[in-house]
Amino acid sequence: MVQSARHDTSADHLPEHLQMIDDPASGARGVIALHSTALGPAAGGCRFWHYASDQDAMTDAIRLARGMSYKNALAGLPLGGGKAVLQRPAGDFDRKALFAAFAEAVEALGGQYVTAEDVGTSVEDMEEVARHTRHVAGLTRQAGRAGGDPSPWTALGIFKAMQAAARHTLGRDLDALTVAVQGVGNVGAHLCSLLHEAGARLIVADIDPARARAVAEAHGGSVVSVEEILGVEADVLSPCALGAVLNAQTIPALKAALVCGGANNQLATAEDGDALFARGIAYAPDYVVNAGGIINVSAEYLGETVEEVQARIATIPGRVEQILQQAARDNRPSHAIADDMARAIIAAAQRVPA
Repeated sequence: MVQSARHDTSADHLPEHLQMIDDPASGARGVIALHSTALGPAAGGCRFWHYASDQDAMTDAIRLARGMSYKNALAGLPLGGGKAVLQRPAGDFDRKALFAAFAEAVEALGGQYVTAEDVGTSVEDMEEVARHTRHVAGLTRQAGRAGGDPSPWTALGIFKAMQAAARHTLGRDLDALTVAVQGVGNVGAHLCSLLHEAGARLIVADIDPARARAVAEAHGGSVVSVEEILGVEADVLSPCALGAVLNAQTIPALKAALVCGGANNQLATAEDGDALFARGIAYAPDYVVNAGGIINVSAEYLGETVEEVQARIATIPGRVEQILQQAARDNRPSHAIADDMARAIIAAAQRVPA
């Protein structure tokens, strides 16, 4: 069953539309949040995760959708922002049936939302979705076209952003730095490979200790627990797991001078961005840094080439440096600078007659 709900969008944090999903036959339960369609169809991946409650899942979807609006706006994409969040059923379930039901919800939106992979979903899941709707990307790559797993592109954008941010804030290249990477899943593992090739020293942590050990052994790094990683002695902290890791409890313990990672919604609240700024810790806004994946998804959906993906990702470091420079010039936190930039782009699109 798919249910729709319209919302007042006078407050920027509220979505334009919520599409509720509840299909007992397949076990599909969750929500699609469309934050903004001012720039084009709302684009953002489908997260498949265990949430403590349906309300927690909805809250995450709404936060993630707004982040996608800002991310797509600053990346210069003709896309708005959206996100799907599905509750992972307890026990056994038919994965194909579940994602077929999700696809029906995507199709019911009539092209207002374009989905793709996110945490907990894969190319294979999106291939199943594509059997039921065309409003999906992150599919098996076709020769000469963008597509496939967006994780390597996300990692490349983070790496390039970190290079620029480190040079700007620390005056050093990555081969002189220690980077603590929290989360070495698809994105984090690719990032560690790039950092190792650049000569950075690595400290890693993951909820899967075996995965953390494998990445560390492959790249000559060291492993700490997920409880320790945020407070280790490192030049750069790179959160690449779930969000809200920068908060009132963790920020006082940070020892890194720069935060630059791939996780969405790293700041638990806007006030936590202020707290980082007050401590003199440079923050490269996550939705600017991690735009490589959606750039690849967008190019696939629009029928563009790999070269066009590479060209767009090449603009990420300059954008990060621009934000950090303005933050220093205006004596304002970098997250506030980036938010203002994104809102201005979306507001300008809303003023243009259809």
